[in-house]
Amino acid sequence: MDNITDQKLVKKVMAFKSGQFVFSRNFDRVALERLFIEARVLKETVADLSVLPWFAAKLEEDTIRRAIHSTAAIEGNPLSEEQVGEILANPKEAKTSARAEKEIRNLREAYRVCRDLALRGDSFKLEERMIRILHQTITKDIPHGHNLPGRHRGHLVKVGDKEHGGVYTPPKIPKDIQALLAEFIAWINGDDLMAGEPPIRAALAHYHLGLIHPFSDGNGRTARLVEALILQSQGIGHLPVMLSNYYYTHLDDYHWAFTRSQRSKDHDVTPFLELVLKAFIAALYELKGKMTGHIRRFAMRDFLVKLRANRTLNQRQHDLLALLLAHDRSVSIKDLLTDPIFQALYRSVWERTAWRDMKKLIGLGLLTPALENGFRLGLRALDHFRAA
Repeated sequence: MDNITDQKLVKKVMAFKSGQFVFSRNFDRVALERLFIEARVLKETVADLSVLPWFAAKLEEDTIRRAIHSTAAIEGNPLSEEQVGEILANPKEAKTSARAEKEIRNLREAYRVCRDLALRGDSFKLEERMIRILHQTITKDIPHGHNLPGRHRGHLVKVGDKEHGGVYTPPKIPKDIQALLAEFIAWINGDDLMAGEPPIRAALAHYHLGLIHPFSDGNGRTARLVEALILQSQGIGHLPVMLSNYYYTHLDDYHWAFTRSQRSKDHDVTPFLELVLKAFIAALYELKGKMTGHIRRFAMRDFLVKLRANRTLNQRQHDLLALLLAHDRSVSIKDLLTDPIFQALYRSVWERTAWRDMKKLIGLGLLTPALENGFRLGLRALDHFRAA
């Protein structure tokens, strides 16, 4: 893309006190084409995969937990993913009145609100009311020197730091914030963006809302939820809430993507869109892995029955593999002899029998080395037997 900015891609607005603000969908399509293609192919692949309802429910629970931990941790929440899981498992049982715990509970509710707001179909249009509702939910009952849930800030703030390219000063007064949000809503719901790829529209909403920075607290969490809201309106399943995981694990890249796009002389938002597309692809790969793993596990159950029926496995070997399938864990020789889960199978046999079983199952590819310790069920043994 040359250095002459296409004015159709850039909308410049003059604020009352804050000067010029730019809404941009100017990006290098050629540079991002490979990512567009990869995302499209992966999305089609994932859409063709079906899982049982109980697994879909578990997948949703896991993705929401991780998303809440990630989006909170980006803003400095100190709780671990395990602690977040404990809080979410007991929604009516607040252990403390600490801010960190309140943030997690608020985010759980905000994701529910996001899901409900997204039930609009392909014609979904973002409303400022929705942004206010999400912010109000995120920051409810959390003490702050200036923040009022759902209300625009009335004071100067500075965003960023020297480590990530310097400090940015968002629009300064409520009048400018209100005017820019109205312009933002009209722009993000414009025909060009509505007709484009949902990840691009969602990413641009995330980016520009971050630049306007309309609230005293919770702007990052709100912008990421608005991004998820736009994607959820397109029926993209669990993926919308998973993007925050990538942002958290690539936190420096996330901050730099904002800075490089914001400081571009041509208002080129390629750096931020590239980051979001990478997050989108990473989430699709993760979903694909989990869903195909579930399908393999389901097929493996039937496969083990057939191996027992044709006497490839004896009953004890079949039952061992069935236990590993049910408990999704690794096993060692010591576990076979001492772990209550396996003792019923091996308490009345010699240790060399346990070794013989393990050796046979490893040879068949039904057990494979585990990263942590011992051996795990070899789900890819299905490919080996099919090829044979």
